[in-house]
Amino acid sequence: MTRIETERLVLRRWCAEDLAPMAAVNSDPEVMRWIRDGSVRTERQTAEAIAAWEREWDAEGYGLFAVELRETGELAGFTGLSVPRSLPEVLPAVEIGWRLGRPFWGRGLATEAARAALRFGRARPDLPRIVSIVQTGNRASERIVHKLGMSLERETVSPSCGRRVRVYAVP
Repeated sequence: MTRIETERLVLRRWCAEDLAPMAAVNSDPEVMRWIRDGSVRTERQTAEAIAAWEREWDAEGYGLFAVELRETGELAGFTGLSVPRSLPEVLPAVEIGWRLGRPFWGRGLATEAARAALRFGRARPDLPRIVSIVQTGNRASERIVHKLGMSLERETVSPSCGRRVRVYAVP
C-alpha cells in the first residue's frame, strides 16, 4: 500500500471510514466553488468517486491520496495525481490536484500535501508531464501552484463546465 508521511500529514490509499468525512468536504459549497461547475456532491457521488480513485490506483499505480492529519488521524481531504480527461487538450499529462475541507484551510496543509504528491510523481519516469488545472480566480490554488514551482502554460476554457482555467506545468 502506498503511504507517504510528511511533517504533519499522512497520504495514503482510501478506506471505508473515509466516506463520511470526504462526503462532508464535497457537500460544502465554499469548498466546491472552484471545482468544475461549482456543484456540491452527495455521499453517493463521493462513494463513486472514491471507488474510481481506487480503480485508478490499481490500474495505474498512482492516484488521489486520502490526506489525514498525523496527529489526530482526521481526514482532511485529498491530493494526488490523475489523468485530466476533462481537458483533453493537455493530454498526455497527469494532473496534480487537491481538495481539503474548510477547517484545514490557511495552514499550509494543501501545499505540504501537494509537494509530497509532486515528489511521488516526479520519481516515476513512466509518467507524462505533470500539470495543474486551476479555474481563473481561484487565488488560493494559484498560490499553491506557484509554491510548487509550476509555470503558467496556457489559458483555456474547460469543456466540462465552460469556465476559464489556467494550466500550469512542472518545468
